[in-house]
Amino acid sequence: MAHDEIRPALKVRSTAGTGFTCVPRKNRRDDPDRLVLRPYDPVVGRHVDLREAR
Repeated sequence: MAHDEIRPALKVRSTAGTGFTCVPRKNRRDDPDRLVLRPYDPVVGRHVDLREAR
C-alpha cells in the first residue's frame, strides 16, 4: 500500500540508556530527518529524549 510507504512505523529508543522504546509513525514527506520525541520514560521516571534508530 502507498500509505505504508509514506507513513512508516519506526522505532525510537531512550537516550537515558534504559532500553525503553516506542513505535510511532511519521510522515516522510513532511519531515525526512530523524525523529526526536520527548515522552515519559517509566524506567527513569522523567521525560527524556527518544531518538529514531534506523
